[in-house]
Amino acid sequence: MKIVWDRVLNLTLWVLQGFLALLFLFFGASKFSPRVVYWIALFDKIGIGQWFRYFAGSLEVLGAILLLIPRTSGIAAVLLAFTMAGAVVTHLFILRDGYASFFSAFPLLLLVVVAWRRCSGRQSRESEHS
Repeated sequence: MKIVWDRVLNLTLWVLQGFLALLFLFFGASKFSPRVVYWIALFDKIGIGQWFRYFAGSLEVLGAILLLIPRTSGIAAVLLAFTMAGAVVTHLFILRDGYASFFSAFPLLLLVVVAWRRCSGRQSRESEHS
């Protein structure tokens, strides 16, 4: 029964990772488009500069790709979780928009679950092989 549960959990995590990868690929790539005025205005409000929009977009696209590779999925989830934690803090304390912080907090919660399961699963597999 444990083997069946492990397979169901693994499949669920892969579906969740696929959803998150599509989400981050879409939003990360949209940060590079000069036609998406929303991102330009948002990063102007943040006040660091437009270079940070490209940096955030790059992290999101890279994280989306790494999320789909079994060996890097755990670290990708951690990287993206830190990115989303920064977005939540930015929305709350710099932009003063608590409502918008939910849209960063929800993927953050999902990423924490993926990171926790993928990283803890890797440690248990490594200890079995030693």
